[in-house]
Amino acid sequence: MGQLLTAHREALALAGLGTDDTDRGVNQQNFAWLLLHRGPLKIAAAAAELGVKVDAFRDGVGAEFIAVRAALFPDVAAVYGLRVLLGVYSGVVSDGIRDLGLGDFTWAGDRTLLMDYVKKRRGPESVNLPSRAIRLLERWLELSEPLRRFAPADRADHVWIHLSNEHSPDQPRNRLGVLSPITSPASGKKARDLMSRDLGLMTDAGEPLKVHAGRIRTTYNNMLARKGWSGRTKIDPNHTTGVEGSHYVSTTTPAQAEAVETIIEDAQGDILRRARPAIVLDDDEAAAFAASRPEELARMGLDEGAMAELLGGEMDVFTAACSNQLAGLHGPKGRPCPARPWVCLLCPLSVFLPRHAANLLRLKAYFARQSRRMTVDQFLAVFGPYADRLDHDILPRFEPAVLEAASMEVAGDDAELPLRPEEGTA
Repeated sequence: MGQLLTAHREALALAGLGTDDTDRGVNQQNFAWLLLHRGPLKIAAAAAELGVKVDAFRDGVGAEFIAVRAALFPDVAAVYGLRVLLGVYSGVVSDGIRDLGLGDFTWAGDRTLLMDYVKKRRGPESVNLPSRAIRLLERWLELSEPLRRFAPADRADHVWIHLSNEHSPDQPRNRLGVLSPITSPASGKKARDLMSRDLGLMTDAGEPLKVHAGRIRTTYNNMLARKGWSGRTKIDPNHTTGVEGSHYVSTTTPAQAEAVETIIEDAQGDILRRARPAIVLDDDEAAAFAASRPEELARMGLDEGAMAELLGGEMDVFTAACSNQLAGLHGPKGRPCPARPWVCLLCPLSVFLPRHAANLLRLKAYFARQSRRMTVDQFLAVFGPYADRLDHDILPRFEPAVLEAASMEVAGDDAELPLRPEEGTA
């Protein structure tokens, strides 16, 4: 959005430098002036206005003219990207955003903006837009204002107006030589591919990333979770609380009652597991662990051979040695554990040894960086239990010399940890 708006404002500034209708020099400022006053002209019409032959104009400054036109009048790729971004910021699904009009927004004070929309599955709804969504909408209205001047009266108040290089059968034709301001929904494969191409969105495999509009609300909930909101008030955000209660809380059959009891037991068991002290060993304790603490060996389901592999480093993960990565405590049983590195700090299957000290200090530095980016409440909700376990139950049980040597390996940046893009602190 920032690049679009910057280019747009620069084009408006150039238009302000254009002298008047009698000065027809072939330069950027006159291109901008001409487009702003005549509308989104095609190359042939612009060449005629400037008194230049079409071929000479196209071959000489055609690309420069198109760039100025694109800066003044947004195209379908820009509209699609901004519409997806508004959905991510507001949590409204794509079919509710696509057909918005300017009349669907109501200011309720200086800083509160209400958006009315229609969701196909449930009908009319309303949402109080977050501040980021309001800023995005304000900037989009600034960006699209010049195009609205040349749109038909019945379409100028559509939010997602954009410039079309093709004529749509349901759009009125403008005068000859002017591209059509179109209000058809900027959706579908073409708009998505154009946006991915223009933004250079790539997958980890180096292929073009295909944005999935159906993931908008999931992305919104994930953003809330990073701010300390668990997202667990409802199982399905598309359900009302009444539907949730009747489907998932009330127990009408013995099987449902047993399922609810199992969920409660699992939650209670998780609380008890988190309360168990961490297993932190030095080299001497590791050698005698199987003989000195047979109860821990039985709890983790290990025999002496497996314990030797655990202590020898064959079962290491980033933060600790894991006694069973397929136990299913944090994911599907029988599959590798998907938990983030800091989750191991509270996991009863973790064993911490001197060789893990450097990575533990890297986590400590990561927590410190996150605490500067987040409010106290947010940090405590997301990282608080893990940071507390690390600072008060794990690191103090290492020898000072071990921690001092390990600290020399810590650079204090995100590259040291296996993080997802959204977890970075840069």
